[in-house]
Amino acid sequence: MAKSASRKLREKQVREGKMDAAELRSPFAKVDMRSRKTKTKQEVLNQIARKERHRNPNFTGGEQGSFYLYSFFENRVDEKIYA
Repeated sequence: MAKSASRKLREKQVREGKMDAAELRSPFAKVDMRSRKTKTKQEVLNQIARKERHRNPNFTGGEQGSFYLYSFFENRVDEKIYA
């Protein structure tokens, strides 16, 4: 991998006997503070269950959903449209 311009400058200053600016950094700059863990099977199932709870149970959505439409005119059914 190529060296950045700032890294080249720091290395040049160290060669010339000057202080390395990288040593002035906080020790937390090198530490990854994120905690990573894979969700358990139960956590994944709970997440899916919570998503499903907020959906409308009467609407299946997409092309799977269907509806039945009546057109009324003078108290009689003119046509039935299936979608």
